[in-house]
Amino acid sequence: MKRTLSMLTTLAGVSAATGAWAEDVAVLTPYLSSVATNEMVETFTTESEAKGWTVNVLDTRGDFQQLASRIEDVTNAGVDAIVLVSVDPNQVGDQVAGAAEKGIPVFALDGALADGVSANITTDNFALGTILSDYLFESLGGEGDIVKFFHSAHPGVRQRELALDKALEENPNIKVIAEHYVQVPGPIDNARQAMETFIRQHGEAIDGVWAAWDEPAIGALLALQSDMPDSDIVIAGIDGNPQAVDLIGQCTNLVATVRQDFPGIARAAVEEIETVLDGGEPSSKEIFVDAMVVDRESLGADCK
Repeated sequence: MKRTLSMLTTLAGVSAATGAWAEDVAVLTPYLSSVATNEMVETFTTESEAKGWTVNVLDTRGDFQQLASRIEDVTNAGVDAIVLVSVDPNQVGDQVAGAAEKGIPVFALDGALADGVSANITTDNFALGTILSDYLFESLGGEGDIVKFFHSAHPGVRQRELALDKALEENPNIKVIAEHYVQVPGPIDNARQAMETFIRQHGEAIDGVWAAWDEPAIGALLALQSDMPDSDIVIAGIDGNPQAVDLIGQCTNLVATVRQDFPGIARAAVEEIETVLDGGEPSSKEIFVDAMVVDRESLGADCK
């Protein structure tokens, strides 16, 4: 049976060509402008089309009220499944519960578990935060003052922040002297502006930058290159954003990122959704995909 993945479906009947019911899956995100989210959606699209599915993507551009409304729309339209990308389902809990009450399975990619969610396919974000924190702290020799860029509204990013808190407890000679909640959309410019303020306030007292994902790390780097071009401040992030990887290879102050396998997350999601649409159960409620450090050494960059 050919499955049709659609945001706003008007199909409620039998396919004229096959005489079979079409299966409709709604895919929604508020963060399509994010490189990581876009990569997941693009891979999801490619993998789904390879199965003969049709994919349409709805982006609410950071607007969670609109996201909630769109979930209600596709639920009322009677879709067969809903996919939320880079969303904490608890933020739209009423809408997820409403879908579940109608027997519509909800999947999260790079999200979190919540009532009504069939499965969350993601990376172990606490582990990501731990890897980032350990790498940065080791680069600083176990002591120094850092600034922190975070975005607690995203469940994965929040887990990374909690991992930093734990790492700080275990490394009392590392101190957070400033922090900034990064605005989305526009995280690079927002982080750049915040870093400019931190530089004015703290200057050479800053030893490192802990960025919960790569866009704020890039923004911090841009501010540093403009205002303190000779600084040896160490910056590290998470996700493996291609721009970040390129900057690491150029021997800038951005020295490392923890690369998530976003295509792997998307591919795993397609397989789990197919299983459920075929009448089966997800392999697990929470499915973790591995990650790896990308730094100057792994890129073979000669930064002497």
